[in-house]
Amino acid sequence: MKLILLGAPGAGKGTQAEKICEKLSIPTISTGNIIREAMKTGTEMGKKAKEYVEAGKLVPDEVVIGIIKERLAENDCANGFILDGFPRTIPQAEALDAMNFGIDCVLSIEVPDEKIVTRMSGRRVCITCGASYHTEYKKPTKEGVCDQCGAELVLRKDDAPETVLERLNIYHDQTEPLKGYYEKSGKLKTVEGQEEVADTTALVFAALGI
Repeated sequence: MKLILLGAPGAGKGTQAEKICEKLSIPTISTGNIIREAMKTGTEMGKKAKEYVEAGKLVPDEVVIGIIKERLAENDCANGFILDGFPRTIPQAEALDAMNFGIDCVLSIEVPDEKIVTRMSGRRVCITCGASYHTEYKKPTKEGVCDQCGAELVLRKDDAPETVLERLNIYHDQTEPLKGYYEKSGKLKTVEGQEEVADTTALVFAALGI
């Protein structure tokens, strides 16, 4: 199966990618990870990406697309793959179509913005050992203190409500139009994200018929 996963930041897309990967034994292709790997191994596109990163610039579409094309051509993708984080825009989707890898399905995991803000802004991380907690779903024994090492728990900048809302706005503006794009080709399926990961996974597997 050649699958694209869509979903707003905090919708649990990465977790579901792992579950599908385990079930079907196909690789998950995460854009950030493969850009770092291409830079590390020194592929042609990786070298180009490194130039932009070292200059403090965003890696442009043509380089990202080139790295994706290199990765999808590798042997472990022959029986399928999961794309997580690409495409992010309609031009990227058009470029992917032009590669002719034959995407079977595009699955969008839907979670309301307010739930995502609650999920992400409630996270607390230990400044010493990195243990993760949540103000609603995984409370420490003593508020603000790590159960494991007794150090302070903090709200990361990435999880601050204003940061989460900004990321959601970018998603709705740039990435959400992909749902309409793939709906036209009949490849789009949607799943409502549930409170329990296992419940979402059951719906995802049912939607994919696996």
